[in-house]
Amino acid sequence: MFENLLFTIKKEKHNVTDLKEILNNHPEIKFVSLVGVDLAGNDTDEKIPIKLFIDDMDTFINGTAVQTDGSSVVLPEIATLNNAKVDMITDNESVWFIDYNYDFVDPIINKPIGTLRIPCYLYHNDLPVCSRNILSNAIKNISDNILTLFKEKNSLLNDYPFKYEDIESLQLTAATELEFWVKTPNDKAHVEELSFSQTLKEQYWQRTKGIVRTALEETLLLLDAYGFEPEMGHKEVGGINGKLDNSGNYNHVMEQLEIDWKYTDAAQAADNELFIRSIVKETFRRHGLYVNFLAKPISGVAGSGKHTHFGISAKLKNGKRVNLFASNEKGYLSTIGYASIMGLLKNYEIINPFVSATNDSLKRLKPGFEAPICVVTSLGESPEVPSRNRTILVGLIRDLNNPMATRFELRSPNPYSNTYLVLAACYQSMLDGILYAADNNKTEADLLAELSKQPGEDSQYLEKDRAYRTEKDVFEDFTDEEREHFFGTAPETVYENIKAFDIYNDKLNVLKLNDVFTDSILNSFKIATLTRWATELSGRMINNYIDEVRSCKCLHSSDKVLDLDVSNWLKINDLRNYLMKDTNTTNSLFTKIKRSIKENDFETASVLQKDLYKKMELLRDLYSDYKKNLLDF
Repeated sequence: MFENLLFTIKKEKHNVTDLKEILNNHPEIKFVSLVGVDLAGNDTDEKIPIKLFIDDMDTFINGTAVQTDGSSVVLPEIATLNNAKVDMITDNESVWFIDYNYDFVDPIINKPIGTLRIPCYLYHNDLPVCSRNILSNAIKNISDNILTLFKEKNSLLNDYPFKYEDIESLQLTAATELEFWVKTPNDKAHVEELSFSQTLKEQYWQRTKGIVRTALEETLLLLDAYGFEPEMGHKEVGGINGKLDNSGNYNHVMEQLEIDWKYTDAAQAADNELFIRSIVKETFRRHGLYVNFLAKPISGVAGSGKHTHFGISAKLKNGKRVNLFASNEKGYLSTIGYASIMGLLKNYEIINPFVSATNDSLKRLKPGFEAPICVVTSLGESPEVPSRNRTILVGLIRDLNNPMATRFELRSPNPYSNTYLVLAACYQSMLDGILYAADNNKTEADLLAELSKQPGEDSQYLEKDRAYRTEKDVFEDFTDEEREHFFGTAPETVYENIKAFDIYNDKLNVLKLNDVFTDSILNSFKIATLTRWATELSGRMINNYIDEVRSCKCLHSSDKVLDLDVSNWLKINDLRNYLMKDTNTTNSLFTKIKRSIKENDFETASVLQKDLYKKMELLRDLYSDYKKNLLDF
C-alpha cells in the first residue's frame, strides 16, 4: 500500500525548482492544503488544486499564500466580522506532509490521491496571531536568553564540558505520548464491566487482536513511512475483551491504546502530533473502528492523556550535543535544570489554562487514576535512584547511563491539548526560573534545597506556603486536606481554570516576556475558552444529561416490589426532579445553569456545574443499585 509514495518534503526542498520536479514526478499529489493552527488548536484544511500551486508557486512559498476568513477560526476580538481577513504565510522551515486518501485511488497510476499539507502562520493586520507563531517565538526567546546568559555569566557554564565559543546552537526538543479509545461504532460497554477490567489490569500491555491489531500495526508502519520513528504501540489500562463472531472476526471492541514516537525539535513535534492524530483516526476508520481522543469519554474509567516531554540541549561546533538539564556533578539536575522545573511549578497556574481548556479535559483530572492534579514534582529518593512516581504533575525522566535522556514529563495534557501553546507557556515559565537562578547566582545545591522546601519555609522564588517536591504517593500518603495544604487546590471547572489569568495577573508577565504572548492573544484565548465552555455546558452537556435522566425509569412491577425497591426509586426520582424538573416556584439545576450562562453569571454557573457533576454521579450509582436488586424488569 505504501510503496512508491512520497510522504514528506523536507525544508531543503522548499524552493521552486525542487518542488516542481517533485510534484511533476508524483502526479498522485492532486491538492495543496495550508495548515494554520488557531488558538483552540484547530488546524485549517482546504483543497487547492495542485495546478494553481505550481502556477503561482513563488507567491505561495515567499509571500502571502492565501487569504481566509478569520471569523471562521478561533481568534475572537482579533479577527472580527468587520475585520476578518487573515493572511496565511507558508512556514518553509517545517516538514511538509503528504496526506493520502486511501479510499480514493487514481485508476490510471493506481495510487491514492494525495494532498500536500503545508504548515503556515496566520497574520491579522500584519501581526502574527496563531499558535505556531507563539511557539516559534517562545523557542527563540528561551534560546536567545540562555545563550546571552552563557556569554555574560561564565558560572553557568561550570555545569558543562564546553565554553561559550564552542556552541553552535541550542535545540529545544519535545515529544508527546498519544492515548486514545477505539471501539466498534454504536457498541457500548457497561461502566462497571470496564471498571472491573481496569481494576484487574486485564488490558494493560496485553496483546492486541483481530482488527485492532491490524489497525495498530498499519498505523505504526505508516508513522515509520513518514519518518516519525514510532517507538511503541500498546494497550493501555482501559477496555474490555472483544467478542468473536460466527465469522471469526472480533466485534464489540472497546479498548484503550497508546502510541509513542521519537522526539524532535519542539515546533516540529507539535506539527507531528497534529498530523499523527489524523493518521490514527483515518487508519482505524478504514478498518471499521471509531477512535475517540476525548480526555474522559467514559465517567468512572481511566481517561486518555498526552504526556508531554521536553528538553534543552546545546549543539556544539564539533558536532557533539550536551543536555543542559543533566548534572555534571552526578546530582539530579544542572542549575538550568533545577531552575527550569522550578519555573514550571511556580507558574503552573497560568500554564494550566492552556493544558485544560475544555470541560472534558477537567473531567479527567480527578483524584485517582494517576491523574496529575497537584502542582508538585518528584526527583527520586537519591540521584542514584531515578523517580518512577506517577502521581505527580511534572516528572523528571533520567537514565543514569545516558545523560542525554534527562528531560521533564508534563503529565496533565490530554489528546486535545493545544501542544503549541502548552509548550510555549512551559518554555516561558522555565525561562522565568532560569533568569531567577542566573540573576541570583544560585548553585545546584541552592536550588535543590529551595525546591525541596516544606510549606511555611521561606523561599526567595517559590511561594512560602507551598511544597513543590515529594517522593510520596500524592493520593495514598496525604489526606485531602494535607494535599491541598501542601500543593494547592486544583481547578474543577474551565471557568475556575481560566480565572487564573485574573487571580495571578502578575504571573502573566512571565508569558508576555518579549511579546511571546500579547495581551490581545491572552484575551482572545480567554474569550474563546469561556465561550466554548459556556456553550458546551448549556447546550450539549445538559441536553445529554437530559437524555440520561429520562433513561432512568421505574422498572419494578407492583406485584413483585419490595420496600427497598420503592425506597430506592423514590430517591432516584427526587434526584431526577432536582436535576431537570421546573415548577411554578422552583427551577431545576439544569435551568439554573442555563439561566446563569445566559446572564453571563459565570461564577454561579461554575459552582452549579460542580454540583451537577456530583448529582449525576450519584444518580448513576443509585440507579445501578436499584436495578441490581430487581429480579425482573
